[in-house]
Amino acid sequence: MGTGVGVPRVRVFPSLDRAGRALSAEVLASAREAVARRGRFHLVLSGGSTPRGMYERWGSEARFPWRETEIYFGDERGVSPRSAESNYAMARAAFLSRVPLPRSQVHRLPAEVSPPSRAARRYEQELRRGAGKGPRFDQVLLGIGPDGHTASLFPRSPALSERKRWVVSVRRSGQPPFVPRITLTLPALASSRAVSFLVAGPDKAPALRGIFASLPRGTRDLPASRVRSEGTVSWFLDRAAARGLPPPYAPPTGETA
Repeated sequence: MGTGVGVPRVRVFPSLDRAGRALSAEVLASAREAVARRGRFHLVLSGGSTPRGMYERWGSEARFPWRETEIYFGDERGVSPRSAESNYAMARAAFLSRVPLPRSQVHRLPAEVSPPSRAARRYEQELRRGAGKGPRFDQVLLGIGPDGHTASLFPRSPALSERKRWVVSVRRSGQPPFVPRITLTLPALASSRAVSFLVAGPDKAPALRGIFASLPRGTRDLPASRVRSEGTVSWFLDRAAARGLPPPYAPPTGETA
């Protein structure tokens, strides 16, 4: 796994919109640096509703090096890529269809393939193709559920014990929609130069308190607490989600812990 096991970086904002704008600026800076140094920017997208507003702003972001960007997905539901419940469909509608990003550089997770284990093997092969010894991803975007899950890594799931595979199938989802899923594993997420969580809403506050109280080791009951990176793990939170964070993780609004 990655080495980013120290104190995470926490920023708290008055609203999800402000948190998303700050994260967007960080992703843009990361993209420009990656392209300048390595000629490519490898970005993993999160799903769900929380990042939608941020993604929609990306649809008109002309400064982003889209033609040098490779897009991946942290997880996907076992539904059609045209389904309203598809993470790919959400990202496509929000920005992928609106920016000059070559289709071949959008690496969709084919979770509709049956059996799901076959889809997982196929995506892992794609990720490992051309992967060097260093981190596979420049930036991984994640969120959490009220139960503390991230990607499709659910509390006490067998997937949390995976140490070798980068992609696995999840037969039982802990959150709706209750369909099989495909997810990147903790080792895959750790093969990153940076991980950034975007979290908003009072329903996430209890899980966040538990996540930060369990650090640095983390707990299988709150999978997001087990995520590591070769670089920094950052949290971009709105004020409602950050309510009750234990010291020293509760900085003034908009400041870094």
